[in-house]
Amino acid sequence: MEKEAKILIVDDEERIRRLLKMYLERENFVIDEAEHGEQALEMALASDYDTILLDLMLPGIDGIEVCQRIREHKATPIIMLTAKGEETNRVHGFEAGADDYVVKPFSPREVVFRVKAILRRASATAFLKTDPVVTSHSVIVFPDLTIDHDAHKVTANGQEVNLTPKEYELLHYLALSPDKVFTREELLKDVWHYDFFGDLRTVDTHIKRLREKLNKVSPQAANMIATVWGVGYKLEVPK
Repeated sequence: MEKEAKILIVDDEERIRRLLKMYLERENFVIDEAEHGEQALEMALASDYDTILLDLMLPGIDGIEVCQRIREHKATPIIMLTAKGEETNRVHGFEAGADDYVVKPFSPREVVFRVKAILRRASATAFLKTDPVVTSHSVIVFPDLTIDHDAHKVTANGQEVNLTPKEYELLHYLALSPDKVFTREELLKDVWHYDFFGDLRTVDTHIKRLREKLNKVSPQAANMIATVWGVGYKLEVPK
């Protein structure tokens, strides 16, 4: 990578933070640590991290609230760390704006894999700092939806839609091949870069969240994201 990626690990268990830090530092990542929600929120808003590993069950402010409050200001990719049996919390985490999750007990190598998958795409800092320079070949225009890839900007019904990096990538990927149906497995592989790790519900939750955000400004744009039952999803262009 061109620069050392900066990662924030948030977990109240020191042994987990130490384990993740050891594996991630082997990959030359720069690591900061936080042990509770208030500290994590303060650090996340004060610095531009490339990824945040966020435990959901934290003392004080829990991980879901931390995620929601970060999302009010930044689009930093967030990977949730959750214990088995916390499926409801994972769904709430996705709805709060998380991009991915890893279930405890986890393999540290899996966490490294997921971090690298997120960092292969544009980091949150790149999304926030990219100048909105428009070139004709980078803009995808539909009747109710416009995607400016240079500026990483989505507008629907003339209003900008605030998307997380992963939501943007998913929408842009579908928009590059309008009316083509993609399976959940294809989307996991091409958008999340998961060849063997990954939960198909990750795709469903991001599609749901993407539709909800578009629907707030343009129901027509939201309806373009069509479910093909038993197969997957496509971006359907109005006839």
